[in-house]
Amino acid sequence: MTPKGKLIIIGGAINTGSFAETQFGLPENMNFFERGILKRITTESAKNTESRFEIITTASLMPERVGEEYVKAFAQLEVLNLGILNITNREDANDAEYAARIRAADVIMFTGGDQLRLSSIFGGTEIHRILLEKYMHEPVVIAGTSAGAAASSKNMIYQGSSKDALLKGEVKITGGLGFIDGVIVDTHFVQRGRIGRLLYAAASNPGIMGIGLGEDTGLYISEGNRMEAIGSGMVILVDGRHMADTNLTDVEMGQPVSIKNMVVHVMCDGDVYDLSKHQLSILHPKVLSLE
Repeated sequence: MTPKGKLIIIGGAINTGSFAETQFGLPENMNFFERGILKRITTESAKNTESRFEIITTASLMPERVGEEYVKAFAQLEVLNLGILNITNREDANDAEYAARIRAADVIMFTGGDQLRLSSIFGGTEIHRILLEKYMHEPVVIAGTSAGAAASSKNMIYQGSSKDALLKGEVKITGGLGFIDGVIVDTHFVQRGRIGRLLYAAASNPGIMGIGLGEDTGLYISEGNRMEAIGSGMVILVDGRHMADTNLTDVEMGQPVSIKNMVVHVMCDGDVYDLSKHQLSILHPKVLSLE
C-alpha cells in the first residue's frame, strides 16, 4: 500500500539565521534554514501556514531551547499554530492528551539529539501507532532532522565512530520508527566523514539502501518511494545490491572489512531517486549565458 503521507528527512545543521550558535554554545544541529527546508515542510503540509504543527523534542538534551528556536524559525514563515511536545518517557508516549494532539496534527517534526531515545521511548507506544497509521492513511507531513531523520527508517544506526566504522562490529544497528523500509539513514554525513558507517551497513545487509544526508540537506519522500533531494548540500546513496564480495563473515570482531563493487550515487537539490526502480534522475539546470 502506498502511503498517503509525506516524509522529509534532514541531515541536521539547517541554518536558521535566528541566532549565532557559537554565542550560546548550542550543538550544530540547532541551525535552521527558514526560507529553504522549513519552508518546504510548510508548503507540503495540508493547510500550508494554517496547518497544525507539533514539534517533538524528545531526542534533545536541551528540549526547551530547541523548542524555542523552532517557534522562532516557523514564526518567520507565519506558522503560528505550533505546539512543542517534550515527551520524556514511555508513559508520556501513551498519554491520551498527547496522543490526541498527534491525531490532530498536520505536521509532526522530530528534532535532533539521540536517535536511541526516540526508538526506545516511542517504539510500540500509542503515539507510535498513531504516527504509522496517519502516515499510511492521511496527507500528514512527518519530518525529522539529525536524530529525527536517522530514526525514521525501519533499520537505524545508533552508534559507531567514523574512523573505525569499517572494523567488524563497530557500527551498531537497531530498529527505528519504521516510516520507510528498505533504507538506512545517516546524518551530518559529509561533514563528519560517515561514509564508512553506510558502507558497513550496506555490506551487512546489501538489500538495504544506505542514505547519507549532508547538513542543511534532506530528502523529500512522497508516494513511499520517490526521493527528491532538497537543501544546499549533498545526499549520498550507497547501494549494495550489486556487491560482488565481502569478508565480513570471515574476519574476527574488530578486524577490517573488505567490500567489492559497492555502488555510490551523489544527489543534489532537485535530483530524484526512484526507490522502487532504483533509478536516479539528475537535474540539469540551464546555465545563463554571460554574453
